[in-house]
Amino acid sequence: MGFVKEFREFALKGNVMDMAVGIIIGAAFGSIVKTMVDKVLMPPLGLLMGGMDFADKKLILKDAVAAVGDTAAVAEVAIGYGEFINAVINFTIVAFALFMVIKAMNTAKKRFEKEQEAAPPPAPAADVVLLAEIRDLLKAKS
Repeated sequence: MGFVKEFREFALKGNVMDMAVGIIIGAAFGSIVKTMVDKVLMPPLGLLMGGMDFADKKLILKDAVAAVGDTAAVAEVAIGYGEFINAVINFTIVAFALFMVIKAMNTAKKRFEKEQEAAPPPAPAADVVLLAEIRDLLKAKS
């Protein structure tokens, strides 16, 4: 029973839940970036480069052979460098977006720390003030 309890405590910690939410949002963000690259950025870039579509670019090493009679079909062997270019662009966009988010978080954190330093310390609690007065009275009597 100790193992189950320990696992439950681990799984329900705030950090694990935050990480799970981050992974889910990251996956959704990845699909948004992929669509943006494939459907928004690459068509104009391909148009600027003379109608080229990177996703279809490949280096054919061996052409496909169609099935004839008893001979089985052989698939094409190719290096899809266009898809690699799309993946690099996807990565660059995701890395830049993460950089901007982290930069904004660091800026907000620095601003918060400056506000904390500039703020006066909180006043002591009423019971602490009373205890200090009693201490001072006892010192004055002795």
